[in-house]
Amino acid sequence: MTAATETLQLNGVPVVDTFAEAFPVRGTRVVITAAAPRWAKISADEFCGFATSVIACKVEAAIERELSAEETIDGRPGISVLVFAFGRDDLAKAIADRVGQCVLTCPTTACYDGLPGSPKEDRIPVGAQLRYFGDGHQISKKLGSRRFWRIPVMDGEFVCEDRFGTIQGIGGGNLLIGAGNQNSALAAADAAATAMRKIPDTILPFPGGLVRSGSKVGSIYKKLSASTNDAYCPTLRAQTKTALDDQTAAVYEIVIDGFSFEAIQNSMRVGLHAAAASPGVTLLTAGNYGGKLGKHHFHLRDLL
Repeated sequence: MTAATETLQLNGVPVVDTFAEAFPVRGTRVVITAAAPRWAKISADEFCGFATSVIACKVEAAIERELSAEETIDGRPGISVLVFAFGRDDLAKAIADRVGQCVLTCPTTACYDGLPGSPKEDRIPVGAQLRYFGDGHQISKKLGSRRFWRIPVMDGEFVCEDRFGTIQGIGGGNLLIGAGNQNSALAAADAAATAMRKIPDTILPFPGGLVRSGSKVGSIYKKLSASTNDAYCPTLRAQTKTALDDQTAAVYEIVIDGFSFEAIQNSMRVGLHAAAASPGVTLLTAGNYGGKLGKHHFHLRDLL
């Protein structure tokens, strides 16, 4: 972590004058609809399982927001999910696998491209892959420039768009929130995450939007590419070069992925202010590696 040159203030809470370091990723939006909101949400939750970090999960995914029947192509309630990976090939495999296992299998659902205007060369096959499950009974239907597949299943038909658009996104925006005890840190981080989830074109891929096991690059074990961020572990305060003062007893991280720099910056801004308004907060900062990991830098000074 880079050393801070100055400490700022927000609502009387120290804000380290540093930046969050993020990196380019490839992203898409998956729209899942169903006969009832409950089934769309169940399918989306399953789809987003084991998708917290590209380090181990290959993709990062989370629900962006709920969609009304007026907002979807088939006039049914739905869920918008954002998914990010290091490259288009990784994204294509993950989307087809997850739609096949978590949407195709779920009662009454359908699945559509949430970025229909993206260039042809940036599109990935989804329904084009899953159609083979129809065992020759699948039917192609085209509406305007969009192609869909109708795959027979035991409750009727599963409709899935042929190809999904992808765009360049940003992964790894982050905030670190510390407090005098675990309860206060958790409450502040949860308040921040709640505010941040309202920002469109962004997601918080970790459980509930929060990370208790923040990581650093590298490890004493050669097989590990990442390990515990010891500088922010309160139990290691006396054993390592700590970034914590004596008043900070617990820290949570929030990681943000999004389609644009502005979207992530807006998310970080509302999160920072929500955390600073929470009682017991002793530290607000962000993680970076001196600018060597990613080209996108979100300076906390700009969020005040």
